[in-house]
Amino acid sequence: MKLVHPSDINGSVAAPSSKSFMIRAVASSLLAGGVSHLANPSLCFDSLAGLGIARTLGADVQTGTDVVSIRGIGGLTEDSRTGGVIHCGESGLCMRMFTPVAALSRQRFFIEGSGSLGSRPMAMLEAISLMGARCTTTGGYPPVVIQGPMKGGTVCIDGSESSQFLTGLLIAAPLCRDDSRIDVVNLKSRPYVLMTIDLLKRFGIAIDHNEDMTSFSIKGNQRYKAHSLAIEGDWSGAAFILVAGAVAGAVHVSGLRTDSFQADRAILDGLLRAGATVEAREDRIFVKRGNLHAFEFDAGDCPDLVPPLAALAARCTGKSVIRGTERLKHKESDRGEALASEFSKLGIRVELLPDRMEIYGARPTGNFVDSHNDHRIAMACAVVALGGRGPVAIGRSGSVAKSYPKFFEDLDSIKAVTL
Repeated sequence: MKLVHPSDINGSVAAPSSKSFMIRAVASSLLAGGVSHLANPSLCFDSLAGLGIARTLGADVQTGTDVVSIRGIGGLTEDSRTGGVIHCGESGLCMRMFTPVAALSRQRFFIEGSGSLGSRPMAMLEAISLMGARCTTTGGYPPVVIQGPMKGGTVCIDGSESSQFLTGLLIAAPLCRDDSRIDVVNLKSRPYVLMTIDLLKRFGIAIDHNEDMTSFSIKGNQRYKAHSLAIEGDWSGAAFILVAGAVAGAVHVSGLRTDSFQADRAILDGLLRAGATVEAREDRIFVKRGNLHAFEFDAGDCPDLVPPLAALAARCTGKSVIRGTERLKHKESDRGEALASEFSKLGIRVELLPDRMEIYGARPTGNFVDSHNDHRIAMACAVVALGGRGPVAIGRSGSVAKSYPKFFEDLDSIKAVTL
């Protein structure tokens, strides 16, 4: 449990490393020949799960504080003898992304997870069967059983639930024997797909797609080349610190690229809409408290921004509206319900409507809240607590280790005055 007291904010923080970028880089390094070095690595629980999977699939992984080195296997081919159990922790990205990678082998893999991952939809993975592999889920949920080899071909997938499975196919398909075409309907989180394509290019992989990203063409028999890079700062985690500055004082956050493909850099637009002062200075973002007012925001491409935006809306005058919230049901918790439940304990009214959320700003009270074992709910409650009337105790606060292990340490480091 973490106790967060009302406080002003003033200071500087380095953004955590992006787990989304890290896990994609780990998969690419696994499939490359030679050694790839990943500087500024993310070592949160989800990233550690990705590194564990790379080891299971045959990579030599050396983990340091500042650099992770991965000696890849030069591709997971039909003749690969690695098989067994792949454990994804609670990472939906790992399960949806590494299942197509494992499908390159003719060996049988049992892909499992823990905690909330057991209730997250995985039925989309069964589409791999159309590309030559055998894939079954457990009634559309984990665990997943996969046996290749996946040979390529044409498949049409629904991207309305998540773009993570498409990411996995884009990573695996270049190593298939045959060329592939992937058609996608209702694609969400497009920026993360662009991130994947850009990263693959650095590892020597070419992906072609049409302008509206409804069709992807991938040549087979490509080869990954080892590549060394620095992991970007994470806009998803940094969003909470930026909102903390907006509602409680001022903050500088370094290590964020404004030209990043990460969808959650849209937090800057949300902050501006709410009336906060926002300045981008080289690789440093400055946010200062302003006359915060109600705002509207479409989070359809960036659902992970809903918790920090809800924390921002809680401190704005009037009713704010966040759209594109339908996918919140299948995160680490039902995030819409979790935010409504826990914010209500702090005197903040949240109304859940079809694909949108309405938040009525007020000064929060102190109370005990539960994170629902969801890292983003824990961080949202902590930020709301900064401007409250009394301390907020956050149950299961350790859940932040899933994406941002140092969150509370960083937040404490920029607290200026306890109110």
